[in-house]
Amino acid sequence: MVVDADLHQLLRAVALRVTRPRVAVLHAVHAHPHADTDTIIRATRRELPDVSHQAVYDVLRALTDARLLRRIQPAGSVARYEARVGDNHHHVVCRSCGAIEDVDCAVGEAPCLDPSDRHGFSVDEAEIVYWGLCPTCSAATSDPATARKG
Repeated sequence: MVVDADLHQLLRAVALRVTRPRVAVLHAVHAHPHADTDTIIRATRRELPDVSHQAVYDVLRALTDARLLRRIQPAGSVARYEARVGDNHHHVVCRSCGAIEDVDCAVGEAPCLDPSDRHGFSVDEAEIVYWGLCPTCSAATSDPATARKG
């Protein structure tokens, strides 16, 4: 559980003022990794009932620009946010229910993979998304009773 003092320190470290909406949004993202904006808005409103949608969107943008949050958007999904920043981890996504989990860098140091041709780019990050079925969805598809219903 992240505490307010830690969040205040994070904000100050990137030269952002400490405001109630910023702290509430950071709490929400820390509590709900890979959450979409609707989930973050609902969680933020538990702390600040009168916060507007636009205020949460503005805070998410500011925190992402300051690299306190990471915005991810797997194909076919809405934007999601996470507080795990500063490393080059990847994600595994369930094709059925959309669950997302972190996957540490498979081999080596960032950017984890060396492209076969950099085309002159100086590569500093690789974004990998693994796709499959989570354990719950995988079990449901192998359950004969569930298969008959589908």
